Amino acid sequence: MIANLYLSWYYDATMLKGISPVISPELLKILAEMGHGDEIVFSDAHFPGHTFNSTVVRADGLGVDTLLAGIIPLFELDAYATPVIMMEAVPGDTLDPSVEAKYRAALGYEGEIEREERYAFYERAKKAYAVVVTGETAKYGNIILKKGVTPVC
Repeated sequence: MIANLYLSWYYDATMLKGISPVISPELLKILAEMGHGDEIVFSDAHFPGHTFNSTVVRADGLGVDTLLAGIIPLFELDAYATPVIMMEAVPGDTLDPSVEAKYRAALGYEGEIEREERYAFYERAKKAYAVVVTGETAKYGNIILKKGVTPVC
């Protein structure tokens, strides 16, 4: 009972209007700090985030699609370059098309998706602003988003 009251208080006290509860304060800060052209990796649970980047946020238990749906109302995708990048399959392996489909649906994105070879994807992750390691278990469940310019209201 006390634990339920605490959790209720915690979620009510940390919630902001219009911001998904799946976005941690740390992730929200990172999204706000990023400039146009900066990239952020949303990785599967097996991605070696700490190996490739010094800024790693944990989002254990959350699927990449859940986080993408939570951030896209706050995050402008780049309009001048391909803003969505995914890892291509290793030769001899295959991609599950449902992974791309669920990411597209979460983002509401119908544009081009750039595919990067595994080691090229790792190199790109080194240069990313941050890596968010999720609980995603889908094979090749890694995606990079390139931030665009937020329109003036």
